Amino acid sequence: MFTSAALLKDIKINRSAATKALTLFTTLLLASALTGCDAAVSAATQAANKVSEAVREAPPSGNSGESSVSPADVATALAQLETIPVKGRAPKTGYTREEFGPAWADVDRNGCDTRNDILARDLVGEMFKPGTQNCVVVAGTLADKYTGTTIDFVRGNTTSSAVQIDHVVALSDAWQKGAQQLSAEQRRQLANDPLNLMAADGPTNSAKGDKDAATWLPPNKAFRCEYVARQTAVKANYSLWVTQAERDAIEGILAACI
Repeated sequence: MFTSAALLKDIKINRSAATKALTLFTTLLLASALTGCDAAVSAATQAANKVSEAVREAPPSGNSGESSVSPADVATALAQLETIPVKGRAPKTGYTREEFGPAWADVDRNGCDTRNDILARDLVGEMFKPGTQNCVVVAGTLADKYTGTTIDFVRGNTTSSAVQIDHVVALSDAWQKGAQQLSAEQRRQLANDPLNLMAADGPTNSAKGDKDAATWLPPNKAFRCEYVARQTAVKANYSLWVTQAERDAIEGILAACI
């Protein structure tokens, strides 16, 4: 399973990585056709790993509200979607936020909690609280991809909620689609994985709740391709599944993005 603590800050888009992932997938798939089913499964697994690496390299927020997904990214996400099991939603019984560890743990041991790491990654013109070694973000500007708007972030009891940190795959949704079977440490990694986190407009994030792609999509249509591609990568990385309606929704969105 991948971890991505080293990619919390100053991540650059690398489209060539996505292209290489697609090329590898095609090569492995052709080779597997000559050697049987087991090789096909192995090929799909290797391709899924390369896909997640490529998707992880693209930041979830940037200087505009538009998507950074290329045709190669879409193709690799579609290939990865094929590796994810389709099952019904399990009961929510037993779910609490604490099942995924303490909120905003410092998983990379850099002295900053995950919330501040993601704010520092996604905001521009960020300012830090003095004496915190550039850790606690007190202000900045977010180019929100969920809404396509620009939001000024100011840390405070009544203002911090304007920008929230969203789990692209909601933790409750993950719990109902396989995370119950993960170890406590795997769930903690999922909750703090930069691939699964992005700063977002607070009210829009609250409206999303724990909905999946079949029941909620970002209002900003230009971001939907990247959004479902990231969900696909996260679910593949953590051995989660999708419902049939969710799979159909993701596949339909991705197909329209090529």
